[in-house]
Amino acid sequence: MANRLAGQTSPYLLQHADNPVDWYPWGDEAFERARREEKPVLLSIGYSACHWCHVMAHESFEDRDVADAMNRHFVNVKVDREERPDIDQIYQTAHALMTRRSGGWPLTVFMGPDGAPFYAGTYFPKRGRHGLPGFIDLVPHIARVYAEKREAIDEQGAEVRRVLASLEPPGGPDADLPEDASVSLMRDIASTFDRVDGGFGSAPKFPHVPELEFALHAHVATGDAEALDIARVTGERMADGGIHDQLGGGFARYSVDAHWAIPHFEKMLYDNGPLLGFYADLARVAPDPRFERAAGGIVEWLLREMRAPDGGFYSSLDADSEGEEGRYYVWQRDEVQRLLDAGEYAVASRHFGLDRPPNFEGRAWNLVVAIPLARVAAELGLRDEEARDRLASARRKLFEARERRVRPGLDDKILTSWNALAIAGLARASRRFARPDWADAAIAALDALRAHAWRDGRLLATRKGAQAHLNAYLDDHAYLLAALDEVMQTRFRLADYAWARGIADRLLEGFEHADGGFYFTSHDHETLIHRPLPGHDNATPSGNGVAARALIALGHLAGEPRYVEAAERTVRRFASQIAQSPRGFATMIGALSELRDPPATVLVVGDPATSADWHRELAGRPRGSVRVYDVAGLGLPSELRKGPVADPVGATAWVCRGTVCLPPMTSLPAVLRLLGGDPSASGQPEGGANV
Repeated sequence: MANRLAGQTSPYLLQHADNPVDWYPWGDEAFERARREEKPVLLSIGYSACHWCHVMAHESFEDRDVADAMNRHFVNVKVDREERPDIDQIYQTAHALMTRRSGGWPLTVFMGPDGAPFYAGTYFPKRGRHGLPGFIDLVPHIARVYAEKREAIDEQGAEVRRVLASLEPPGGPDADLPEDASVSLMRDIASTFDRVDGGFGSAPKFPHVPELEFALHAHVATGDAEALDIARVTGERMADGGIHDQLGGGFARYSVDAHWAIPHFEKMLYDNGPLLGFYADLARVAPDPRFERAAGGIVEWLLREMRAPDGGFYSSLDADSEGEEGRYYVWQRDEVQRLLDAGEYAVASRHFGLDRPPNFEGRAWNLVVAIPLARVAAELGLRDEEARDRLASARRKLFEARERRVRPGLDDKILTSWNALAIAGLARASRRFARPDWADAAIAALDALRAHAWRDGRLLATRKGAQAHLNAYLDDHAYLLAALDEVMQTRFRLADYAWARGIADRLLEGFEHADGGFYFTSHDHETLIHRPLPGHDNATPSGNGVAARALIALGHLAGEPRYVEAAERTVRRFASQIAQSPRGFATMIGALSELRDPPATVLVVGDPATSADWHRELAGRPRGSVRVYDVAGLGLPSELRKGPVADPVGATAWVCRGTVCLPPMTSLPAVLRLLGGDPSASGQPEGGANV
């Protein structure tokens, strides 16, 4: 018989709807019962693509004996961390405070009816093993402790609340901006860079896209060769590794080893959007066919497997298939031999490492680029073109065979924040590779968000089909504002500009702290035991950092000082933390750099055909802080007009930096020289018009 999760939209909650556990979704009903019956609450947080969440579900939540104990002693609450990142942030932090260990999923928290936690862990097996207590023993033990030591537990809960409150960043609007944050961060990144395998530190390895992008942009701005090595080597190793789906495109969440060979096989939308943008930029700065193929593979995967009928993007693919992690992706050597002809196998087996011992649990092969194709061709005495054709044919046959396997589960909810990350990546890649069809996909997803998630000036966080709900969070607003800026740089539409203004105003009115920075939840959000104001990059970039950068861009585009001032207050709020420990603040330090050295804003006007040529040339080149908008043929609002159109027959560029705009420029080479850092070559006058 289904429990109270049966009516939810989250695929993760629906996975537990038939458990014998009397699950509640997060809400007043559960906590009112806990208060009425004076019972503690057992909170379980996970997500649908999580392998260990499935393991704990099979071992414990589907087990009648465990469920009976849970139902007898606790009010049990299930949360999808992707729908409720606000709850997940709070209790992951509480877990770290109580255990001095990093968290993860599943997250298991025992707490009082007021929401204050008193015991927490992650995965627990049903029976104790490997130093972990058995869940079937832990549940009644925690219940006894709660009954017998209530006063001590209440004191501990109050202390957790006090410590959580103390975590708010100490800075304010008058804090000094750190002077050498970029240099310090670059030094910290370089100190942990793995010069052999790329990435940072040892296993497990995550992409850390904000830091890779920081290094790449540092190279573009300063010519730092080591910064380029960090981005390039990591990009190469990830593209060649098993974290990259060598057949179907896209990247898994992380690698369990230091060599990027064996992933944790779940594929998340939130990784692939930023990785697409990173590889697009990397391919322009350090051209390599691997980078273009990695970017193209992400797009193919997004459009083939993750796209909803209305153009939005689903959330994730499971790590498991038929109850086994990675089963969908790994191969037996004899299976590959049966599928390929002798010539194809000769190339593919060497290239993908099938002629080596199995790399997955000693029994199967996860495909990696073991030997570059050019070397395989030389070893086999083949022309490069012939080796490429054989490999392409082998890839096609293996992919078609894999498509006939039982597919991993799809989490088909559509998250506003993660869609915004994918939209931004698609828009940026479409400019870098001159792929208007990718821009079409970005705009379709953006329009789907506008149709379903934006209602009466308010943003919603998630939807399933046409059913959208939950107040949107900081990340939803910040990432969407940044995505709108990327789309406007790709294909400018006045409706997107108006929406960007609406999102920015909602951020300032609904989320900003009086001393600067943005809360993760809005002022009218449900009251929880803590209200985070996060500044660090994590698996996704910092919402405060992204908001600051996007507000700077929009503020200069619109000539609106309020947005730039809010961005500056945000950076100042985190200034002391950045100065003390810059690692983890890559996105915020990017905003700091743009406050000090405002990005150049280029508006191209005039004849639409000529302006389109200018836009392609300007937008396709790797540059530092330059944003180019083709607004030709549009009836611009007054705040976007930076000057007259000198030659309506051709094209004109308005080039502004911060609040200073140059006279209109009608020579594309002059604009290119100016943006390339040689103002004297462009005939730049001494002054300029204020916006």
